[in-house]
Amino acid sequence: MGLLVLGLLIWVGAHIFKRVAPEQRAAMGDKGKGVVAVALFISLGLMIWGYGGVEFIPVWYPPAFMVHINNLLMLVALFVFGMSATTGRLRGKMRHPQLTAVKIWAVAHLLVNGDLASIILFGGMLAWAVLEVILINKAEPVWDRPQPGEAKKDVLLVVITLVMYAAISAIHVGLGVWPFPG
Repeated sequence: MGLLVLGLLIWVGAHIFKRVAPEQRAAMGDKGKGVVAVALFISLGLMIWGYGGVEFIPVWYPPAFMVHINNLLMLVALFVFGMSATTGRLRGKMRHPQLTAVKIWAVAHLLVNGDLASIILFGGMLAWAVLEVILINKAEPVWDRPQPGEAKKDVLLVVITLVMYAAISAIHVGLGVWPFPG
């Protein structure tokens, strides 16, 4: 459990460093980006390794129908995440699409995983995403909303969302986690 928590703490620290210590981060210059990237890579490894190696400690037993809700929320999360890169009509509809997607992803996974490690991982990521939005909004209260683009780019976003959903589902199956009911 220690590796999972350490990875989560490094993840949060690396992300909020710029917000809580802007002078120190600015003093690092461009090298700081590399340091943060390495910290994030290490944190991901620790979270994955830690989560995979933890004893299963049940806290609650999710009902079977939650799998359907999880799958729907995952589609929504991927779509919302993609909104950050779209140049279509949806561009600028949401200030923090990536962080919103992380929140949706975390809630979806909390609905179908009732073990302690999952609660720590997904609950921790949910708390981080909420904190990050608060810190960003406090540091940058005015948002320069991008202008919307062409509607056909939104159709492309839907296609990319479906392809990514299929790919992520395949990865889950490859890891031995069947993401579908039955």
